[in-house]
Amino acid sequence: MQYYKGIQRCVTALLKTGFRARVTGLETFPAEGPVIVASNHLAFLDSVIISALMPRRVAFLAKAEYVNSPGIKGKAMKRFFEAIDIIPVNRSDRSESMKALDKALAVLREDRVFGIYPEGTRSRDGYLYRGKIGVAWLAHMTGAPVVPVGLIGTDKLQKQGSNMIYPKRFTVRVGEPIYFEKTGEKMSGKLRRQTTDRIMNEIAKLSGQPRKDEYNVSPSAARDGGVA
Repeated sequence: MQYYKGIQRCVTALLKTGFRARVTGLETFPAEGPVIVASNHLAFLDSVIISALMPRRVAFLAKAEYVNSPGIKGKAMKRFFEAIDIIPVNRSDRSESMKALDKALAVLREDRVFGIYPEGTRSRDGYLYRGKIGVAWLAHMTGAPVVPVGLIGTDKLQKQGSNMIYPKRFTVRVGEPIYFEKTGEKMSGKLRRQTTDRIMNEIAKLSGQPRKDEYNVSPSAARDGGVA
């Protein structure tokens, strides 16, 4: 915990001074109990940014290759990601990928905060895509409030395919918690869709992004003919 707090303070200071990060809406963030942070997704750094700027520790799922890279750099990244609660998931393994929401459920049942990108993968054209219903499943399974987040300008921090990070100003807008009925397994597909759409509407208000009523597809999934 101390290691996490130290990293969080350092990263927060860097983001607020070097990047002039602007954060609004934290006053309504629940101080205790399980919370789902649902955000739009524009850049690789989004999870680091949210982890650093939220008032409570946020766990995220991430592709296993981010955590399991070889060499000294890979070991350093692994330690850093573990310190900020990045949970690796092997998305190339379908059975492992299907367990991802179970890992999220375990976090919430420990009264912790879990972060999720309902779009599934980051937007490369600036549009906000249709949300996948996993976020609704978590909300109705646990009764955890959903805190919508709108990220603005994080896509300017790092160009696609580059390791360079640019000190551009960005904004994190945190919305008021949305509460949903705790139904457990007794939830219909229609309810999950309605809940997800409501969450995406709130994210859209915060981020100001134009909408696309279709699912986003990552470049790798597009090559394979699948959906991320």
